[in-house]
Amino acid sequence: MPRLRFLLSCSAVLLPLLLPAQQVPEETPVEMAEIVIEGKAESLIGIATSASKGQTNTKELLERPFSRRGELLESIPGFIATQHSGDGKANQYFLRGTNLDHGTDFLMYVDGMPINFRNHAHGQGYADVNFIIPELVGELEYWKGNYFAQHGDLSSTGAARFKLLDALPQGILSTTWGEYEFSRTLIADTIQAGAGQLTVALEHQFYNGPWDVKSDATRWNGFLRWHWEDGTDRINITAMGYQADWTATDQVPQRVIGSQIGRYGSLDPTTGGNSRRYSLMFDWVREEGRTTTRTNAYAGFYDLDLFSNFTYFLDNPAPVGDQFEQQDQRWFFGGELARDWRFDALGHEQRFTLGVQLRGEWIDGIGLYNTTMRERWNTVRKDDIFQATYGLYSELEFKPTDWFRIIPGVRADLFQFDVQRSTLNENTGTLSKGTVSPKLAMVFGPWAKTEFYVNAGLGFHSNDARGVTIVTDPVGGGGADRADPLVRTYGAEFGIRNESIPKLVNTFSFWLLRSDSELIYVGDAGTSEPGPGAQRYGVELSSYWRPTDWAMVDLEATYTDAHLRTENPPSQDIPNSIPYTLNAGLTLGGQQGFFGSLRARYFAPRPLNETRDATARESFQMNARLGYRRNNWEVALDCLNLINRSDNDIAYLYDSQLPGEAAVTDVHVHPIEPRMFRVSVTFKF
Repeated sequence: MPRLRFLLSCSAVLLPLLLPAQQVPEETPVEMAEIVIEGKAESLIGIATSASKGQTNTKELLERPFSRRGELLESIPGFIATQHSGDGKANQYFLRGTNLDHGTDFLMYVDGMPINFRNHAHGQGYADVNFIIPELVGELEYWKGNYFAQHGDLSSTGAARFKLLDALPQGILSTTWGEYEFSRTLIADTIQAGAGQLTVALEHQFYNGPWDVKSDATRWNGFLRWHWEDGTDRINITAMGYQADWTATDQVPQRVIGSQIGRYGSLDPTTGGNSRRYSLMFDWVREEGRTTTRTNAYAGFYDLDLFSNFTYFLDNPAPVGDQFEQQDQRWFFGGELARDWRFDALGHEQRFTLGVQLRGEWIDGIGLYNTTMRERWNTVRKDDIFQATYGLYSELEFKPTDWFRIIPGVRADLFQFDVQRSTLNENTGTLSKGTVSPKLAMVFGPWAKTEFYVNAGLGFHSNDARGVTIVTDPVGGGGADRADPLVRTYGAEFGIRNESIPKLVNTFSFWLLRSDSELIYVGDAGTSEPGPGAQRYGVELSSYWRPTDWAMVDLEATYTDAHLRTENPPSQDIPNSIPYTLNAGLTLGGQQGFFGSLRARYFAPRPLNETRDATARESFQMNARLGYRRNNWEVALDCLNLINRSDNDIAYLYDSQLPGEAAVTDVHVHPIEPRMFRVSVTFKF
């Protein structure tokens, strides 16, 4: 019945928007010049509604030497992507003083399909971007803050959308070889297929890494997109497939490094996992005079089987140990239908947007198990979950004068949580919860190619359905407190964008974000748990200078003050809240000849618990690229961790225990990989 009600609700909401618009007397449309956004140094005056809104394109993304797929997101100012275990998992993300875990409170899309998963076995909002092929990304668009009506759950810190290319201008054959048995091969091309174009791509990657226990990380990505367009309609039908297997080296306690194991050693050689994701997307955009209708729908299957061991023998003596398995298997589908109406009033063009978003997930046997050497010996909890979400949003961009725009918006969301089956029957249950989130943006200017922005909004994140309906603790057997289904967040921002100096774009923003409950990552459990509320504020400065079409200099710096809103002042620090970040780069090179890139990333020391008894040390990394290109080929040499820093990707403070010792509170770290070289050769045909 919940599934039937969901489908009937989808039909009832979608039908009115699918019907043709009522005929009205035609006015002579005002032809607007096409605006092409190319990269960070391009003008957003008159377009953006926030200083924290931006984008980057294929060229800028591929000019960045990166070691992991998730580092594409580091093109977002202040965004940090690291890893605490294994090459097949989602990255660990940080932004605006928030440890986002694997995606909590930062919403990601591929075109119109969300990447984040709610009620995930390894953490709420889990977002694995390893299924994205970088060469097929046409643009990465990003928003920071909860001021944008089109974004709902998990977007309080911000959102990003990977916009895939409709078609490739040339075929690509690329191969990369590097130290520690790294190899990657990509072949992709676009061909004529009936009235449209068919893009086909296949990627394979293998990496053993510097780890004492070889990671044997293997990844396959497949991609098919059929694209068709005429003067009115544009249609994309896209199929994507991804699968990966790996052995992981988890974070290890500092006390054993140098005495029992080396820097890249492991205390459990059987941790790791495998993952699969298959999806089908449909996108349709129709331009009718001054009306634009956007329709997308998606469906897919996802599977993850993950083995971890963070505490070793703290709960179970040798040789059993504390290894655990997290299994997630789900079918997901959803879509969005939105329409923009543009009309003239007060001598200016105005815009009104109305949209509806629908999402459903059937999770079959999401489980947590105790294991030894990947063999199960106890079921901690296993649940079947259905969750449906219905979202309705509207936004008006109203321009009464040449120097002022006001953009009020509002969205309403309704959630249906349904834990249909659980190992403890009393933990099953159904709950519905709704929320309304108003938004507001005001833009003043431009004056001397300078705009000022004032933004405010309410947002929220959902909690795991298992925590929403829980009655009995599946481990201890006692009573358990239920989590709030939806947690409110409050955001505000003041920003400036200046483009008065030719070829130079500067942005500055001061922002504030407050939450009613903080999702805090618990290292020894490998997941996030609801905690007290939190408050953060900070400043961000970004500068992008493109003096010529073959040179680009960028600088992005952030400062954040973050604390928990508790009644105990000494216990107010937020674990792994990064106070300072710096990202800078220099890129040189044109269409022919030599090219190169040098990038630096810094994030500051940060507290590891609420009382700041321990701190993680700073991290400073530099990556470099040098290459040569001609008409249809190029060769490039990447050097990752150029200055060979022995920093850590992540650090946590918690208790662990090894054979022959009592429980010890220690800092557990996952090291950054050493300096390594990779050579890439690319042919275009």
